[in-house]
This record gives sequence, structure tokens and C-alpha cells, in this order.
Amino acid sequence: MTIYPAIDLKDGKAVRLTKGIMESAKVYSNEPYELVKKFEEMGASWVHLVDLNGAFAGEPKNLEQIKKIRENSSVKLQLGGGIRDEETIKKMLDIGINRVILGSIALKNPDFVKSMAKKYPVAVGIDAVDGYVAVEGWADVSSMKATDLAKEFADAGVEAIICTDVSRDGTLSGVNVDFTLSIKKASNIPTIASGGVKDEEDVKKLLKTGDIDGVIIGKAFYEGRLDLAEMFKLVN
Repeated sequence: MTIYPAIDLKDGKAVRLTKGIMESAKVYSNEPYELVKKFEEMGASWVHLVDLNGAFAGEPKNLEQIKKIRENSSVKLQLGGGIRDEETIKKMLDIGINRVILGSIALKNPDFVKSMAKKYPVAVGIDAVDGYVAVEGWADVSSMKATDLAKEFADAGVEAIICTDVSRDGTLSGVNVDFTLSIKKASNIPTIASGGVKDEEDVKKLLKTGDIDGVIIGKAFYEGRLDLAEMFKLVN
């Protein structure tokens, strides 16, 4: 199981939100690239980046910081937030992003995502509220079940599905193991758990399933709830 330390970018700073609400942003670093270097020293092989301004604007907005992160680290980077066309995918890969995350567009235009997955390293981000897909920076909840959307991408060449239980995100209330497993079962695609991870026990629960491929850790690290270096040792 791969651990993905998370950095959410807002106005060039590393922040965490609660339940995806922009006004809830708490700043943890003015220089996100320094955090990535720290994660790398601890043993990270991947870092999960989200351009929050981009998610709401529909196009990347924190490019300078993203470039700075790439230039100052050798970890693999996956990036989501406002990536909705092929030109943007190419641009992100050209600056050294290793995997792009397609979120809102996966619901609106699954055929586009499938065609991109054949050509580029693509992950699908499925964010859910009460089991239904949320889009546009979680501002809207659709009528489609998250598991039905996951099924749509079986055999499409997608590298991973990142599934977030929005109601738990940034709340430190515990990861939704059953929801993550339901996405994996529906899609049979490597699945990364996201949202609500509170401590080492949550990581152990996911690991114990033997069926979850990754976990995104954000606030639990920033608030000192777990020892990230120990977590890397646990999963390796």
C-alpha cells in the first residue's frame, strides 16, 4: 500500500480544508516545496497535490508553486484540480507531473477520460457525499452513485481511482474503509483511500484489508496525529 502525503495548494500556500469548504482553509506552509522535501526525507515515493483554486476555476492556478515543487524534489507527483482538457494534461506532464487526476470531467465526459487514459498516466478522482458523486470542487452533488461511476472505468486503462468521502475530509473522523472497498470492487482498478484519516489505526485498518492500494494522508500529519516516517516503515 502506497502512502501519499497530501498538499492542497491555495493562493500558493499549503493548506487543509474541512469538508472541502474553501473558507475553512488553514495554512500549514507558505513554501509547499519545503514540505515535499520533508516528505521525501521521511520516505515518501509519491506526493498528492491538489490545486484548490484550479478545482474551482476549472484550470490550474498554482503553476509557479507546482513548478517549484517539481524542481526541488525527486518524488513522483500526482496532481488534481482544474485539469479538464488534453492541452492541460500535456502541460502538467511537460512540467514533470507523473500522473494527472481527472475529477469533475470524469462524471461529465467519461469517454474523454477513457481516451486520455489510453495516452497518458491518468487517475480518476471520485468524490462522494452519502455515496453520490460530488463535482466542481464539491460544490455540486450529482444523482450518480460513486460505485456506478467507478464501474464505468473498468478496463479503461486508468492507473488508479482516488475516492474521497467528502463528509469526512479534513475532519479527522476516521477513514471510510467500506466505501473505499466498494469502489475497488466496482472497478477492479487500484484504489486510493482519501478523507478522514485520523491516526495510525486507520492506516492499519486499510492495510489489513489487503485490497486497498493507497491512502492519502493530510490533516492527520499536519496536526501531529501520526508519525509519517513510521507509517512509511509500516507499509514498506
